[in-house]
Amino acid sequence: MRSQRLRDGAPSQHASAYLAAHPRQARAPRTLITAQLLLNALALGMAYALVALGFVLALNAAGAVNFAHGDLVVLGGAAAVVAGLWTGLPGLLLLPLVALVLAAVGILAARIAILPLATRPPEATFVATIALAAMIEQGLTVTMGSAPHTAPPLLGAGAFEIAGIALGRQPVAIVVVGTVLVGALWFLLERTQVGRRMRAVASDRHMARAVGIPVARYVVLSLALAGTLAGIAGLLLGHQFLVAPTQGAGHMLKAYIAVAIGGWGSVLGALLGALGIGFFETFVSATVGDAWASAALYVAVLAILILRPQGLFGEPAGRRA
Repeated sequence: MRSQRLRDGAPSQHASAYLAAHPRQARAPRTLITAQLLLNALALGMAYALVALGFVLALNAAGAVNFAHGDLVVLGGAAAVVAGLWTGLPGLLLLPLVALVLAAVGILAARIAILPLATRPPEATFVATIALAAMIEQGLTVTMGSAPHTAPPLLGAGAFEIAGIALGRQPVAIVVVGTVLVGALWFLLERTQVGRRMRAVASDRHMARAVGIPVARYVVLSLALAGTLAGIAGLLLGHQFLVAPTQGAGHMLKAYIAVAIGGWGSVLGALLGALGIGFFETFVSATVGDAWASAALYVAVLAILILRPQGLFGEPAGRRA
């Protein structure tokens, strides 16, 4: 999400020169730029957080990486595009539909690519989910074409005026929706019996089975939630960054990086890692451009992993893949 232009027409990338030439007007434009960048960074980070949290849920439940997770994000965006064309509804009203569709896809993924291979080495799950990702990508290419499509906005165009600062409706809506979903996920995992059983299965499925927890049922539930979060993230990202069948690998990489930074298997770490990526990309892109921001992100990730290989909230290295 790139910063918007200043109200007087000065492009944001030339803001420093403009402010230097107009010192009396420096404070207001500088505040405007900072507020917009902060909002865009938080919105991008929240969207990435939904992708990363779904990735962690699937990882903990399956005991192996679900390489189709990024393509589930794309599938959610594609579902929003199709539903928007058919109904003409805004993205906010399409959220429940996209969530249900991707929950069903998550259940299907668990039934065909995760549970049948539960007793096999993790490599078998890797291959199965890679095949599933290829099927999703090729299916979308055949049905929608390779050209990017635009998902419906959550609240339409325009901006909210707060204290004289214009804040875009789309990033505000993304922040609100993301915050609600993250809070709901936290409540589920920490304050409900279902969540405690999900965490027990993620921690030690053999012990969970021994105490009577139906492991397969909670693996399926975790994959359904992971699909739901991925689909909603696809809708949130699909308006600003469009929807194309080949984007799955990029979404997967961002989730992988967020989890590696935060700590393998850590829900809190995935959240903070994703927010960190969103802020890093937004502010570095505004300063030096998108290409340099991507390169700087990978350098920063390498530096973090060198200094703290287990991530910020890391678990034993044996969980990694």
